[in-house]
Amino acid sequence: MSGILYLIPNTLGDGDASALDTVLPASVQARAAGLGYYIGENAKTTRVFLKKIGTQRPIQEIEIQELNVNTPAGEIDRLLAPLLAGTDAGLVSEAGCPAVADPGALLVRRAHERGVKVVPCVGPSSILLALMASGLNGQSFAFHGYLPMDVSERAKRLRDLEQLSRKAQQTQIFIETPYRNRALFDTLLATCAPSTRVCIAVDLTLESETIMSRSTADWKKSAAPDLHKRPAIFLLLAT
Repeated sequence: MSGILYLIPNTLGDGDASALDTVLPASVQARAAGLGYYIGENAKTTRVFLKKIGTQRPIQEIEIQELNVNTPAGEIDRLLAPLLAGTDAGLVSEAGCPAVADPGALLVRRAHERGVKVVPCVGPSSILLALMASGLNGQSFAFHGYLPMDVSERAKRLRDLEQLSRKAQQTQIFIETPYRNRALFDTLLATCAPSTRVCIAVDLTLESETIMSRSTADWKKSAAPDLHKRPAIFLLLAT
């Protein structure tokens, strides 16, 4: 029998161990604390997460392997080898849910192909939290990850998404590297129609959490939010 791959959610920002209790159920924390093999984007930050969890064995005895955007596809089977030998493992992201806008999806796909049981654990998803709080259409929505870096290509992509949203009445969701948030926000205001609703959700689950949802026209009349180097989710719905 192979081991089980547990998808362990992480917090959405920095904080002490008490922050875990607000976003991770006790049962998930207990499961995470008992695992002896972990796969994460960065070994150092994975150890920080495990210290907050409070592991049942010394952290130096827990095997931690890295899986990130630089990991060759051929390494996936090596990462799965302990599970195929019967060891349970935890997959953890830098923030939020593993395998959602996260390289861990490659491991999960291969686990299914190799017959390894995959168990998702309950935890925070910034995408769904933002959608819940946006007031936009929660019946039909799409997540697009990062938009193009080039200004003209980014504007074209936003126009395409706005057209798609208007035609299908579908909420469009996307993200940006925190230090480029303001550039994306400015492009949104310059590109979208006045009636298009735009929601920005910043620092979700943190004490500094801010969620603002209004039309493009109303955004232009108000002071710009502080988005610099703050994790943010952007949503739009064209009417």
